[in-house]
Amino acid sequence: MEPGELVGYIGPNGAGKSTTIKMLTGILVPTSGQVRVAGLIPWKNRKENARNIGVVFGQRSQLYWDLPLIDSFELLQAIYGIPPGRYRRNLSEFVDILEMSDFLHTPVRQLSLGQRMRGDFAAALLHGPKVVYLDEPTIGLDVVAKEAIREFIARINSERGATIVLTTHDLADVERLCRRIVLIDRGTLIYDGDIDRIKSEYGRFRTLIVRFSEPVAQPELDGAQLSGLEDSSARFRFDRNLQRADRLVRQASERYSVEDVSLEEPDLESIIRRIYIEGYERRPEEGAS
Repeated sequence: MEPGELVGYIGPNGAGKSTTIKMLTGILVPTSGQVRVAGLIPWKNRKENARNIGVVFGQRSQLYWDLPLIDSFELLQAIYGIPPGRYRRNLSEFVDILEMSDFLHTPVRQLSLGQRMRGDFAAALLHGPKVVYLDEPTIGLDVVAKEAIREFIARINSERGATIVLTTHDLADVERLCRRIVLIDRGTLIYDGDIDRIKSEYGRFRTLIVRFSEPVAQPELDGAQLSGLEDSSARFRFDRNLQRADRLVRQASERYSVEDVSLEEPDLESIIRRIYIEGYERRPEEGAS
């Protein structure tokens, strides 16, 4: 990874994602190969590595359960030796961005899951780490809380230049935040590259939705297959490698009275699920969903 990258690290349960994070943080020693984080070997340089990294586990917390949230932050300031000026600046910024002022003095045990997660994010980043590992950071959160966390991750990456590894089963997080994904299964690297590339390779089939001004009994478009018809709307499925959407739109406009058109792309979740089942090397079959 290059400095400042935000990479989605994904795979099915048991693929080895958490094991990788534990090696990167220095908790586990690799059985073979080499691991370096910002020039350091994590398990040999645990203290130096710990100062460079921040970690958020969605199912675990580094906050002190019985203490007010602010006390956890002050303890972390002492542990990391954060200079008072930098600590105040970082804390003020995170309290503002994550909207924590209302519960800053509330014991952690009384916080909601969303509030605790915001506290965990602030705690992991108070010392200004160069590298941040996020392991299922939005698990169990509602839609509003998830979006707030996603915006915070994007902001930390863009404004502070933090290098971020995002491990998650929620592929909406990946699509929202990452341009590159690393996909593993059973400890083996399956794919490393752009999301757009994997979509073009395994998400060949797009859907054109046409809404007619009046019902059409059996609409047809050359180079596309009618996959659904309801009231005045029709769905046409086509291979992006064989047909262009603009040509289909032109056909529809010439043949029928069209009120509106829209294009539906295959979502990342269905593509990744398919790769888990079929394997990355196996190319999609013609007409497969």
